[in-house]
Parts: sequence; C-alpha cells; structure tokens
Amino acid sequence: MNLTKKLAPRSGTSERKFKFPHSTGLFCALLLVMLVFSVLSHGLFLYVDNLLGLLRYASSLAILGLGLTVVLIVGEIDLSFGSLYGFCTTAFAVAFLAWNWPMWLALVFAYGLAIFWGAFNAFFTTFVKIPSFIATLGSSTFIFGFTLLIGNSNTFATAAPPVGSHTSKDSISFFRGISNQDLPAGLPVQAIWMVVVMVIFWVVLSRSIYGFRIKAIGGNKVAAELAKLPVKRYKFFAYILCAMAAATAGILDFSFIGTIQPNAGQTFLFPVFAAVVIGGASLQGGIGNVTGTILGALILSVISNGLSLLASGAFAQQIFLGTVTIGAVVIDVVLRRRRARA
Repeated sequence: MNLTKKLAPRSGTSERKFKFPHSTGLFCALLLVMLVFSVLSHGLFLYVDNLLGLLRYASSLAILGLGLTVVLIVGEIDLSFGSLYGFCTTAFAVAFLAWNWPMWLALVFAYGLAIFWGAFNAFFTTFVKIPSFIATLGSSTFIFGFTLLIGNSNTFATAAPPVGSHTSKDSISFFRGISNQDLPAGLPVQAIWMVVVMVIFWVVLSRSIYGFRIKAIGGNKVAAELAKLPVKRYKFFAYILCAMAAATAGILDFSFIGTIQPNAGQTFLFPVFAAVVIGGASLQGGIGNVTGTILGALILSVISNGLSLLASGAFAQQIFLGTVTIGAVVIDVVLRRRRARA
C-alpha cells in the first residue's frame, strides 16, 4: 500500500512533465513544412515576395477561420461563411460602385447584412432545431442566390466601375489603400488586419465571460442549460461573429485585388475547415483557440504555396486538401475518444 502511494504521485508528475502543448507541436510542424519546401524548391520558397504573398493568403484564411472557430467551440457548424464572403462583398461593391453610396455607408450596409444572415442561421439552428449542418448548408445556397440577384451575376471592379457610376476616384483610391499601403519590407496590410482581428477574438475567447461560457456550452450543452446559461443568445452571437469575419475577409480581399465575383469565397470552405481543425478546434464542440487557428492557417497556406511552387498541378492540391481535411477530422475523433476515457 505504501509503495503504491509513493509511486502514484511520481506517475502523475511524470505525465505532467512530458505533456506537449498542442500549439508547440503546430509551431514545430510549421517550421518542418517550411524547411521541406525550402529544400524541394531549391530555395524558391524562401524568396521574400513568395513569403509575403503566402502571408497575405494566410491572413484571409485566418480571419475566416477565427469566425468558424467560435461556432465550432459552441458546438455548432457553419457551412455558409464562404457564401457570406461573396454576398457581403458583392453587396458592398453594389452599394459603393453602382448605387454611389459613401464608403462608410456601404460598409454599414454590408455588415448589417452579415449580422442578419448570422442571426438567420442561428434562428433555424437554435429555435427551429434544424441541425446546423443542414441549416447552414441550405442557407449557403440561399445566400448565393441572393448574391447573384443583388449583383445581377456581374463581376465588380474598382478599376472599371459600372456604367453610370459617379463614385469619385478619391473614394475608390482610399478604399484600395485599406489593403494596399506600402509598409516596411513590403509587409502586406492584410497581415496587420489579421493581427487586429486576432486580438479581438483572443479577448473574446480568452479574456471574457462569453469565451468561458461558450466552451462550457460546447463541452456539455445539457449541463450549461441546467446552469441557466443563455445558450441560445450565445449561439446567436457566435454565428453573427462568424458572418462578420466572413464579411471582413471578403472586403479586405476586394480592397487588395480590386475585383469581386459572385462565387468568390466558395473555394475557402474546405481550406478554412481544415485549418481550424488542424489548429485544434473540435467538431464536437467545447475546444478551440485563437493561436491554434492562426497556426493551422499558416500551415495550410505554406503547404498550398509549396505545392504550387513545385508545379504539382491543381489535382495534387485538391487531393492533398481532401486528405488533410479527412485526416484532421479523424485525429479530432481519436483525441475526443481518448479524453472521454481519461
């Protein structure tokens, strides 16, 4: 008996000592992947212009991923953020370039629509009780239809406003400058915006009662309801945050690229999901953090960029993306089962 008591604390101490933080593992994986592609591309990967372009793409992926992270933590799924990316940006472009609204008013219009659709998703998920997978899959198609309607299926470009537009060149130039400023070392402005959004989500998830409670809700919804937590209201806020993040990413990309197509954002669906799950967020709810999502977005961006440099072809990138997505989900399921047994 005494021997057992003596050995038990040592065993627990040993387990705590060798516990490996998830974020540390992700950072090491990021460095390893960068090293591999640096060697395989004969140094092309490390060119400054390539790294800056990679960082710009990762910024969009990360901003979208942070919004999705909140929804996953609360125990739901959102498949509509890709369509919202295109819809809110198209709505902004129509109001700004076609309707000649002031830029600030067009932004209010776009974010107002994002809030509406976020609440729309939350209503059918929390009140009508439709599974979030089905509800947001349906709303994604619904939103895309409205995107085609409001933009008349057109592509909008800041360099060539619609016929009859009276939007001033100064206003357009100011808007383009939001993501096209000359920063030291050519650092993309979108990386700065990513940091701003990251800080906001870090405060929400790690330094607020809301972040603590949505983890409790996602971890055990029944216990959260017994504890009288405002489950429905918190889920509404999670969906609205996800929609606003999608609008932010879309408008920033529109500012940088200068064009927006109706189907813009559709290709982000699986990369964002893969990045968030790689970052440690659980599809079962209750688990997720800002650092993991950012690192997941960087890892996925590095691999996508590296495959492009190696001229592996679009088929290889799609196969890889599917493999990573399935692999990330399998890892999530395995880890969830191990935590349940512990």
